[in-house]
Amino acid sequence: MTHLQTQVTRPAATYTQGDVVLFRDAERFWLGQSGHTFVGRVVRAWRQAYTGKVLYDLVELSGNRHRSGIDPDYMRLLPPADAMRDVDTAPLSEPDTGAMTPAAVAWLRQQLAQDAGLPVPRA
Repeated sequence: MTHLQTQVTRPAATYTQGDVVLFRDAERFWLGQSGHTFVGRVVRAWRQAYTGKVLYDLVELSGNRHRSGIDPDYMRLLPPADAMRDVDTAPLSEPDTGAMTPAAVAWLRQQLAQDAGLPVPRA
């Protein structure tokens, strides 16, 4: 009897400085510890001297904590389109702005202020 083995392959991703990524600390994850997944911004890419593998340095967005030597196998890009989906799908025809998310309302106010030539208020 022949056994077929399936293997999932994902394309090798490269990240650039400023990319927002999701990172999972595999060791903490497999040990069942909390705090194993966080969102970070790529600060730098570098090549490990012994293996030649490209690793990344990240800064956690929730605590400004620096993480060094992150393996890209445990990182996933967080596309801007996903972060802005609520703005892109805001129900602009709704008379009630409560139906919009706060991000959509903020973006709409900024656009209206720019169109009117008024300065955009800073939060």
